[in-house]
Amino acid sequence: MEHDGNGWVRCDLGHRHWGRYGAAGLLLVDRRTPAGEPLVLLQHRAAWTANGDTWGIPGGARDSHETPAEGALREAHEETGIGSAAVRIRIGGELLDDHGSWSYTTVLAELAAPVTLVPQEESAELRWVPVPEVASLDLHPGFAKTWPILRQRLAAPT
Repeated sequence: MEHDGNGWVRCDLGHRHWGRYGAAGLLLVDRRTPAGEPLVLLQHRAAWTANGDTWGIPGGARDSHETPAEGALREAHEETGIGSAAVRIRIGGELLDDHGSWSYTTVLAELAAPVTLVPQEESAELRWVPVPEVASLDLHPGFAKTWPILRQRLAAPT
């Protein structure tokens, strides 16, 4: 069912999360830059969203029938306009943040084709950010927690 994952839940750690079946996001890297410096796509979350006015990756609630990659690609398309044809999922490129009865999966992917970003209502801004500058932004707490691990994984060969 489409959008049957929307809703608040409480995880085994006692935190309140959006996504009845967990959530997923897309960490999209563009390595095709002229200077060869990888950029990651970040979303400045609209103030009205959960943990609003912070920076993170496009993502959100997974539907009951979706894999983490399917949910991440759908959410990224909804929030940025990027279609799955422009994205190459990295083999083994998932990081699970498990809270017991709820989890968030970050799906690592490479930009495979040029795209035009189209921010939607959940985004105050979409921006390609050099990897070394990511930690200097006011990051979404969940993304801030996993960023050091994700940064290491981005540095690994694909």
